[in-house]
Amino acid sequence: MGVLHYNTRDFVMDDRLLAHLQVVIALKLRRSENFFLAWVNRPDAGSERYVIWIDNGIPIFCEYESAEIPAINRDWIDRLAASAATNYGLQVTPEGDIEPFPAVRETAASGT
Repeated sequence: MGVLHYNTRDFVMDDRLLAHLQVVIALKLRRSENFFLAWVNRPDAGSERYVIWIDNGIPIFCEYESAEIPAINRDWIDRLAASAATNYGLQVTPEGDIEPFPAVRETAASGT
């Protein structure tokens, strides 16, 4: 499990989900587009609903449990990014049966 550190709060989430959120958040913030990020915890984690405002002026970083970069699913990225452009903001949705791009291994990511 990874951690999304946002301002003074820490939100635990799956590494795979966090990697996809990182891509969408970077895409939006590079364009200076602020937005809401909303998700519901798994039922075994308490079923809380969170909504946070993502803004360039608020400290944010991702902490991953694994050193391996997970396979990135372009269709999931597109779906997440499309939701971020709405008034409700980026709504975290399940990945579903969409086929991901291959994972990037640590050696490939470091260029060795």
